[in-house]
Amino acid sequence: MAERSTAAVDVADTSGEEPLTAKAGKATDDGAKAEKVSGREKDAEGTDEERAAAIEAQPPELHSGHKLARRYRLEECVTRLDGFSSWRAVDEKLRRAVGVHILPADHPRARPVLSAARSSALLGDPRFVQVLDAVEENDLVYVVHEWLPDATELTTVLANGPLEPHDAYQLVSQVSQAMAAAHREGLSHLRITPGSVLRTESGQYRIRGLAVMAALRGITCEHPQRTDTEAIGALLYAALTQRWPYENDAHGLTGLPKGVGLIAPDQVRAGVHRGLSELAMRALINDGATASRQEQPCTTPEELAKAVAAMPRIRPPETAFTQPPPYQRTGYQQGSYGQSPARATQSTRVTQPVATPPPPLQSRTGRALKWSVSALLIAALGLGSWQLADTLLKREKDQEDPRNSQTHGGTKKKPAKPLSIAGVTEFSPLAEPFHGKNASSVSDGDPSTAWVTLRFLGWPNFGNLPNRKEGSGVVIDLGSTKEVSGVDVSMYRPGQTAEVLAADPSASGPTNLSDFPQRLSKLSKAGDKLSVKPDKPVKTRYVLIHITELPSDGGSDGYRGGISEVKVTG
Repeated sequence: MAERSTAAVDVADTSGEEPLTAKAGKATDDGAKAEKVSGREKDAEGTDEERAAAIEAQPPELHSGHKLARRYRLEECVTRLDGFSSWRAVDEKLRRAVGVHILPADHPRARPVLSAARSSALLGDPRFVQVLDAVEENDLVYVVHEWLPDATELTTVLANGPLEPHDAYQLVSQVSQAMAAAHREGLSHLRITPGSVLRTESGQYRIRGLAVMAALRGITCEHPQRTDTEAIGALLYAALTQRWPYENDAHGLTGLPKGVGLIAPDQVRAGVHRGLSELAMRALINDGATASRQEQPCTTPEELAKAVAAMPRIRPPETAFTQPPPYQRTGYQQGSYGQSPARATQSTRVTQPVATPPPPLQSRTGRALKWSVSALLIAALGLGSWQLADTLLKREKDQEDPRNSQTHGGTKKKPAKPLSIAGVTEFSPLAEPFHGKNASSVSDGDPSTAWVTLRFLGWPNFGNLPNRKEGSGVVIDLGSTKEVSGVDVSMYRPGQTAEVLAADPSASGPTNLSDFPQRLSKLSKAGDKLSVKPDKPVKTRYVLIHITELPSDGGSDGYRGGISEVKVTG
């Protein structure tokens, strides 16, 4: 049961949901009202003609055990609504759970869903639940996406109570940054709710249904960035108060009291973080006016992400630490195993013999022996002092002239230090770049952002295309020629065949594979990490992480790769 609520598909939250503004979403008596008062969103229900066509275009009878593309075995129907259904399924080829949306090919929303799924798949951002396949086959259109059994819907999380300030901070930070990246690629969600946000066991938040959920419900919007920003503000409000920021109840949360309007989270519940409360109000705009009087409203996910970054960082709560019991000496440690400490001490005091010093040497032989030992001690002290002085002098010379450290056998190496990265470009010598402007993501210090290739079909070597025969990757520009002693690469997905190359010290702006003659590693299949440490430092300005083959992306004959983070040391 927990898994179903955790990984339910994007359209599972169909019960009485409040739209994103306080004035919108109040249904008329006949239930036909389909727009917000402000006109920012045309609701998913669509026109009467669309609904009639959707009902007539019911999919063929599907059941548990039915297979799509002789690969995806349907297990459980999660949602059935307006002519489409959503299922939990099993990818028998890769032996893993997936989610599947299914529509008849003549459904009025089939084409928009197919287009939205393919656009979402091209984004390749790991902060979103990935679309694995989008196919039209046998009078059906189906979209296959990731299924995350270790993740929990935010709806379920909030049912147990509001989030701690650090968790709420991470929620608004991660979701706003992810949506800002999506809008830069021309993609919007328009349906961000607690049911479309998942939290993994590691505390990361994943967004599902990018573009696809709106297409399934027929949602259109004149101001998509404003709509998504307000939805993120509603998530933050709910996370801080365990209340939905509108009058109607939704997503298992109680709405605000009737007639009071939108009030700040720190006025709804005691102990709410003041800065996060202010941030939620800046994102929740009513007819162009925000309830926050001190700051300007945030109208785009990019503005909201910047506002979050400008806040003082909220640290996670400290874990409780219990003092260990005081150390007590045992009878065994006293030398009397099995006895009490008091008794053992008493017996020890009685039986322990008192050591007496030996008598002094008073004979002639004894006196001669004493003088001999004294002379040897004096000689040893003199020799040791001379050696110590000689060592100190050599150390001073080594400090004055570093070359002397090699002459005197010094083998201590300088510790490796991280080198600053001046710029990153995509390596695409024979074709247009995939996502050239995203190449800088590999040096931003955030492993959740990545440079990702397009999806290639049939062949792991970039589709075996002539204009991709030299592969791809990223070129790291260190700004000037430096000694490189190590390169650490976090791969977007394991199983990529890659190598690390370096350009000649005199090279300027290398673009071809022949411009990187220095090999720092062998060409081999990498896992999640690719770490390179050459035997001796290599002088170069440009370092190439070169990918020649991509791993499977879980779809039918699809391959995709990329790089999340690169660190260079010298």
